[in-house]
Amino acid sequence: MTDLWNNEAARPERDLERQFDLLAGDVRRRTTILVERAETAEDFDAYHRLRREVFVREQELFDGTDRDDIDDVAERVVLVARAEDGTIVGGVRIAPGQPDRDLAWWTGSRLVVDRDHRRAAHVGGELIIAACAAAELLGALRFEATVQRPRVNMFQRLGWQALGETVVAGAPHERMRWPIGRVQRLVDATKTSLGEILEGLQPGGSGWVGDDAAPVPGSDLMVACDAILPAMVARDPWWAGWCSVLVNSNDLAAKGAALVGLLDAIGARTPSMARRIVTGIRDAADVWGVPVLGGHTTLNVEPSLAVTVLGRTPRPVPASGARIGHDITFVADLAGSWRPGYEGRQWDSTTARSATEIRQLHATIEHLAPSAAKDVSMAGTLGTLGMLAEANGCGAEFLIDAVPKPRDAGVADWVTCFPGFAMLTASPPTSDAQGRAAAASGGLGSAAICGRLVTGTGVDVVWPDGETITVISGPVTNLGVA
Repeated sequence: MTDLWNNEAARPERDLERQFDLLAGDVRRRTTILVERAETAEDFDAYHRLRREVFVREQELFDGTDRDDIDDVAERVVLVARAEDGTIVGGVRIAPGQPDRDLAWWTGSRLVVDRDHRRAAHVGGELIIAACAAAELLGALRFEATVQRPRVNMFQRLGWQALGETVVAGAPHERMRWPIGRVQRLVDATKTSLGEILEGLQPGGSGWVGDDAAPVPGSDLMVACDAILPAMVARDPWWAGWCSVLVNSNDLAAKGAALVGLLDAIGARTPSMARRIVTGIRDAADVWGVPVLGGHTTLNVEPSLAVTVLGRTPRPVPASGARIGHDITFVADLAGSWRPGYEGRQWDSTTARSATEIRQLHATIEHLAPSAAKDVSMAGTLGTLGMLAEANGCGAEFLIDAVPKPRDAGVADWVTCFPGFAMLTASPPTSDAQGRAAAASGGLGSAAICGRLVTGTGVDVVWPDGETITVISGPVTNLGVA
């Protein structure tokens, strides 16, 4: 299946960074209020004084102090609103839902505004907007707050969802959630248009529609083809060449196929650029042990790169061989680091691996022989899980606290990035699935059962407190059931 290999446009931080950076100027034009992150001891002292004035003295919610354990959480962030003279007239804090543990879950609390600025300056709304932007920048896929009942309408006008009533400090509150569309935006930008674009082609044929590699009729050959984003080819020609082999090899690895050969089609502005692309292809081909059979090169054109790889297996593993109730196992190579210039989007686990290690990882699915498998593509782990579920005519649940990840990667980035080498498999529940998956990778991959296939469509993420959030609301590719 065509992989657009482009999540740059879908990266939510790009818009959020602009929103957060421009917020101060936008607020100043309308209200002469500046919202920024608290940095100094004076900032924090002013924020706490304002909290004490409002929550302790004015509202009498607390006796003596409103401070709590969240104030001591290292990851806590405080945003403050300043009047034109620099006086802090409002503030809010955000913190991880479980301190000292990254679950892509953040909470907002202690939103406070000075009495004189509650209406005319719209300070509360600006602080809420800034908190939402900051939470997403910090890697939230879930952001919630417990809100006093009189403030619920303001939050709802800003797009928050009410979850149910609760009581805090003896006063009625509402649990509320800010809907974060990071995963849905990613799949919409990279995959959702495929059904319309490919209408009538039925790529792969019956049982293989939407798969990343397809069988050649009448043979044991499998074939995969991927194009690399032109901007990536222009920016980093060697890495583009390397990745063109990597992504196609992963497509065939997910089918349990051994590599046979590859063909490339290269467009470059200059011979020098073409040589760097070819060097990346050659270096990767040597490591994966796949011969370059031929191709085509065009000079004096805008950069482009597409590679086709052939593989062979007598028993290909489809993405569509699973059933509702099957466990989802995630197995990935956690070695490496973010590719420079692609932090949060592309994990490089392969360039430091030996040829022997790369080939052991490539054989993971061949050795494991699951009911269904799919390699994690530029739609990220969650988007790829959505595609696997779609191929089987169902939905999926994903356990956010179960997925193995590198130490230097945040959960939200990890489940939405291209992770180098990572596979999702589906099979009937067994007690040794996790160990078998790790062993199948030659001990190089980390594996865990991280979800299951369920009735419905799309993908729901489940947090350890039992809360479930739909991150993909329906089919990913619209190619239908394989």
